[in-house]
Amino acid sequence: MSELKNRMDLVCPAGSLPALKAAVDAGADAVYLGFRDATNARNFPGLNFDADEIRVAMDYAHVKGCRVLLALNTFPQTEQWSTWQRAVDQAADLGVDAVIMADLGLLRYARRHHPELRLHLSVQGSATNRHSIAFYHEEFNIQQVVIPRVLSLSQIRRVVENSPVDVEVFGFGSLCIMVEGRCALSSYVTGESPNTCGVCSPAKAVRWEETPQGRQSRLNGVLIDRYQAHEAAGYPTLCKGRFSVNDNVFYAMEEPTSLNILDILPELMKMGVAAVKVEGRQRSPAYVGQVTRVMRAALDACYQDPQHYQPAPDWLASLDKLSEGQSHTLGALHRPWQ
Repeated sequence: MSELKNRMDLVCPAGSLPALKAAVDAGADAVYLGFRDATNARNFPGLNFDADEIRVAMDYAHVKGCRVLLALNTFPQTEQWSTWQRAVDQAADLGVDAVIMADLGLLRYARRHHPELRLHLSVQGSATNRHSIAFYHEEFNIQQVVIPRVLSLSQIRRVVENSPVDVEVFGFGSLCIMVEGRCALSSYVTGESPNTCGVCSPAKAVRWEETPQGRQSRLNGVLIDRYQAHEAAGYPTLCKGRFSVNDNVFYAMEEPTSLNILDILPELMKMGVAAVKVEGRQRSPAYVGQVTRVMRAALDACYQDPQHYQPAPDWLASLDKLSEGQSHTLGALHRPWQ
């Protein structure tokens, strides 16, 4: 294998201050967080930060050389524009290391009013080719792009080779069958789009029930799944529910599983991917700390000796315990026919 082009950054989730500290202490190069409102795509009760908490988080992270990124990655509606505008202004006042955005109007506002603010294009921006990335770079001066999880390894290679900005890929966490930023599926059940309200399954629409048939979950009254005693109960989303089709009950759209790129780290490093992102701002500090430790160890080992790199069995076992559905996959990255 030829010499590696770069050392990839590890970007980890921080849904709370304890989770942020866990990520920083475990070796994250950057953490990403959001305000406590619908301006970010993990708008769950009990998660996220106000301005004072972000200042505390930045102090903690910066002392240890870790950058803080702010996700403003939902799409404002006309009547709520001022909320997102204030969020951009706050981000600039706080001095975060970068803001992760998707909305064209919001990017335009940030570029015009805060030209010093470093901008990253969120995965919600759905930039899946070099032409769209070039547009965002030329018009808004984005410096990094998070690409959707539906791209294959060969497609990512072509994007990286032709991208005018750094490319960030997802490395571990829940998968989605949709192209991020283009999904309105849950709105048919909840009446709220994840791209405007910040969450696929609003907490107010989720109900858990204990029944003689087992624990079951409902979304706005619709039965999404039923779990047996030995099954872990995942957070209910419409795409990952089990449905009765021709008298068979199964995951009709997507079986819960987690993306895990440990097997292909040398390939990603060789092609010049700039950063690996861990999904999971809704997850616990213990989860964040454990995933960050494993990913940190793997990235360091791969960079030091890419020709002899192999994922350690204990890394894989540790991540399998944390995977959605208790299994992992390379997802769309593994398309051998391409």
